[in-house]
Formats: sequence, structure tokens, C-alpha cells
Amino acid sequence: MITNKTDVYTVVQPSKIDNNASINIFEFSKELIENYPIFKNDNLIIDFSNSFNVELDEILLFSQIAMDHKNNNKSFVIVSGGFDIDEIIVVPTFKEAEDIIELEEIERDLGI
Repeated sequence: MITNKTDVYTVVQPSKIDNNASINIFEFSKELIENYPIFKNDNLIIDFSNSFNVELDEILLFSQIAMDHKNNNKSFVIVSGGFDIDEIIVVPTFKEAEDIIELEEIERDLGI
């Protein structure tokens, strides 16, 4: 797992890629959950943009951690092909992930 922390958010990416992306995503989701206490107070961007194509059922592996994160008043955004799932925000570009975090921070500041 590769991490990069800024003042506003932390980016987390898978550290290895092989020909079986599903196994990597499963392993990555387990690693993220195991390390969640490190990230629980940060806005999170999970970045798959440079890794591999991610399917909807694989994105759902992150639904519990996404809900926990939202309940902790922090943003959780996945950068991948762009799905519309109620519990998880998935956007196609990293810039859109940054924009989502900025908007959610504003909403929280305004009490929305």
C-alpha cells in the first residue's frame, strides 16, 4: 500500500499489480481495513486510476469502511471508472476526487 498525506486528504494506492486484479483488490481492501486506525481521521482518496480496471463488485468491498468514514465526518472517494453507488463515491479522475473532498468539507463546515 502506497500512501501520500496532504493537509486536506490522504491518498492510498495498491502497491503491487499482477495479472489477477481481483485478488489484488481483495488483498488491498484487507490491508486498508487492517490499517484503518491510521487513516480514520483523514479524508481518504483510494486511487485505482493508474492500476487496473475495477468492477462494481470489487468497489463494494469498500462499502463498510466508506460508511464508517462518513459516520466519522470524513470523506471517502475512490478514483476509478466512475460508478454511482449510494454509500461510496467513485469518480473517474483524481481532480474530481479532490473536488468532492473540498465540497464535502464545505458542507460539513456549513452543517449541511
